[in-house]
Amino acid sequence: MSPHVLRTDGGSRGNPGPAAAAFVLEAPDGTILLRAGRFIGEATNNVAEYEALIMGLGAALALGVSSIEVLADSELLVRQVTGTYRVKHPNMRPLHARVTRLLAGFESWRIGHVRREQNVAADSLVNEALDTHSTVGDEVPDGTSAPGTQASLF
Repeated sequence: MSPHVLRTDGGSRGNPGPAAAAFVLEAPDGTILLRAGRFIGEATNNVAEYEALIMGLGAALALGVSSIEVLADSELLVRQVTGTYRVKHPNMRPLHARVTRLLAGFESWRIGHVRREQNVAADSLVNEALDTHSTVGDEVPDGTSAPGTQASLF
């Protein structure tokens, strides 16, 4: 069976600066199941990228998704999650650890880098959340956690 697709994006206006994170979750047939974003306050772009991935993975688990393909336009994020790059910055290690715990909740997963042009839906949610300093998109199921996590989605 084909995996669900999770498109994630995070952005910061300034680095650090006002930041937001967003995701779009698609069924295997391409139907959009969930699209959401939120303003996360002052953060770096890399933190925003990780927050987007954490939000999206948590939502997918809450919906019972077992197989997922993550598409992100942050090459650094993708390479850190796959282990190609080490996570050197101490502030990023807890975020990376949360992603690793969430990914353990899936039967199968993969992550890949896409160009920004292939991630327009998530990018537009990030900008909407940044413009409004609020949560945007669909209501996201909350109260979920993967093994070893304590995070809620929002």
